[in-house]
Amino acid sequence: MSNETTSRHVAIHEIAKLSSDQRENLLRRAEDDLGPFIEKVGPIIEAVRKRGDEALVEFAKRFDGASFDESTIAASDQDFDEAYSTLDEAFIDVLRYSAENIRRFHEKQVPESEWSIEIRPGATVGERFTPIDSVACYSPRGKGSFPSVTLMSVIPAVVAGVPRICVLTPPGPDGKIDPATLVAADIAGCRNVYKAGGAQAVAAAAYGTETIPRCVKIEGPGSPWLAAAKQVLAHRINPGMPAGPSESIVFADATANAHIAALDAIIESEHGDDSSVFLVTTSCDLANAAADAFPQYWAKMSDERASYSRTVLSGTSGGIVLCSSEHEAYAFINDYAPEHLQILGTRPRSHLPHIRNASEILLGEDTPGSIANYMMGPNCVLPTSAAAKTRSPLGVMNFMKSCSVGELTREGLQEMGPKTHIFATYEGFDAHANAVGEMRAVVRGSG
Repeated sequence: MSNETTSRHVAIHEIAKLSSDQRENLLRRAEDDLGPFIEKVGPIIEAVRKRGDEALVEFAKRFDGASFDESTIAASDQDFDEAYSTLDEAFIDVLRYSAENIRRFHEKQVPESEWSIEIRPGATVGERFTPIDSVACYSPRGKGSFPSVTLMSVIPAVVAGVPRICVLTPPGPDGKIDPATLVAADIAGCRNVYKAGGAQAVAAAAYGTETIPRCVKIEGPGSPWLAAAKQVLAHRINPGMPAGPSESIVFADATANAHIAALDAIIESEHGDDSSVFLVTTSCDLANAAADAFPQYWAKMSDERASYSRTVLSGTSGGIVLCSSEHEAYAFINDYAPEHLQILGTRPRSHLPHIRNASEILLGEDTPGSIANYMMGPNCVLPTSAAAKTRSPLGVMNFMKSCSVGELTREGLQEMGPKTHIFATYEGFDAHANAVGEMRAVVRGSG
């Protein structure tokens, strides 16, 4: 077995036979180099800054093939009514079911509004938590519509208590907003939905337009155009977490079902040919059986989705990674730091202590990624491009911030003041020292 693409159109990479450069190449993501996009988004951003809504209409026609006028950038009550009448009632019920699970999960994340402790006699310190002032939740469209992303981004913002929430989403070729996205936004608790996609959406949120209000933060996954604009405008708007093209690892130990492993590995590979998906295993037999199973599953998919999956699983951004030991597998997973990780085997939880870096971990063959993406409650907007090494999934705390609170009594000041005077004097800060030295007693007495 080699690390070349097999006749079954699935790449098999034997870690032990790869050079350090070849192994590093497996860790690369589609968004690792945003340079070409950063150059291109500049004129788009500047146009939106200067011309606002007019530029949004122009770019929607150029990039989305959508024609509409400035008066219809914001979704109207009629748009929401039409969206509800367009969708099947069973699907609307599913959106409500999903929203309830997402809401329950995120309500458990809400911190106490304030806490405090007496850290020394007469010295009380603590934290106070408040929501951010505003946020733009981006719901992509491109290769499909994603009402799931709308639920996942809006609900934690609502739970956090953000006073102004808006949804930005690209229009379809008909010039309208995806009806499921409208219904999802409404169920989540937001009716401020606007037509704006890609770089122009980030610019609209960063600067504001005649219709779209300026926001202090933007959250949500999207294309390299969106990611590049977030990077360029980071001085103007908090760009939120890096959430680019889909990526996943299915780790199947020697006791796992190869057919389940292949079935679940395909899940994220159908998003697009810029996805990254690996089936990691220590079993040569399982690797062969899974490779044989993939074509059976592609035959049950649309030509477009099957094509995406085949492309991903046949190159260096996907396929089967064959490891010589479980520790080698753990090392690859932790270096990759996947957006989605599913662990398969008779005792999946036994592997959990060895995993440090993953945005989401799903345990067992009854926990496929598709259910996690839609139904379970934990957020499906997750850090990508190895950001799981330092970042967490989207949640309530992405829409809140804390401030420290401190209060001293005279007793606390008398204890801490002299020690602070010594510290400030060492660092050479006279005003710091004066504020806690004899001068304070003189000033207080003279006042």
